[in-house]
Amino acid sequence: MGPKTTKVYEALRARLTSGEYAPGEKLPSERTLVDELNIGRTALRQVLARLVAEGALEVRGRSSYRVPGTVSVRRPEGVKPWRIHGERNLYDNRWVKLQLWDVEPPGMKSFEHHVVKLHHVAVTAVLDDQDRVLMMWRYRFVPQQFGWELPGGIVDPGEEPSDTALREVVEETGWRPKALEHVVSYQPMVGMVDSPHEIFVGHGAERVGEPTDQEEAGHIEWVPLADIPGLMARGELMGSGTLVALLHILASRRAQGVTTAR
Repeated sequence: MGPKTTKVYEALRARLTSGEYAPGEKLPSERTLVDELNIGRTALRQVLARLVAEGALEVRGRSSYRVPGTVSVRRPEGVKPWRIHGERNLYDNRWVKLQLWDVEPPGMKSFEHHVVKLHHVAVTAVLDDQDRVLMMWRYRFVPQQFGWELPGGIVDPGEEPSDTALREVVEETGWRPKALEHVVSYQPMVGMVDSPHEIFVGHGAERVGEPTDQEEAGHIEWVPLADIPGLMARGELMGSGTLVALLHILASRRAQGVTTAR
């Protein structure tokens, strides 16, 4: 894409990232966008096709574009939560807290349940215009294994997760994402561990230097998205944050009928 087309792409992606268009909402017509953004119809369709390929839009019919995210299933009613009567610490330091909670499931007697509290984490998948994702080849001593990971780290107290995501990408890879989009929040081991994970997707990046976090940095590489299923089959994708982010990207593209060519 040329400079003008790239500018329009970045403007539309910024609108989508900011929530200006709600999930399920239809975008303005091509005619409206052509006039509003001062761009030709052919160039606009090139921008929209790229946003569809990235999973940021879905297309209905020939030229009806909508923001993904609508669902048909309803939340069940009448299901009661567990009651929490109290909690006590067994172990607590700056990295991990182990507690016992006095809980009472509906229709059952109360009992004590172990709860592990870890940090709030942000993980980022940065994509370029060649369908590649920025990853690190690292050794993890707990599973005693090498593998590919996305950059990520702990959200500091009072810090916005998006700021953490940007900071960690720069510190661990030396690349700065041009834009970040929050795609999902999840808990990696919801039955016993409390560790909120925030997943971001970035589009485009510029090299700003060498990695500054030597403990976290590993071999840095732009990995083709087409390689992800094979790396997953080989057991080389490390960590739930990496898997969730990459599966989100692949699922979004599959929903749009988009494939990545080798």
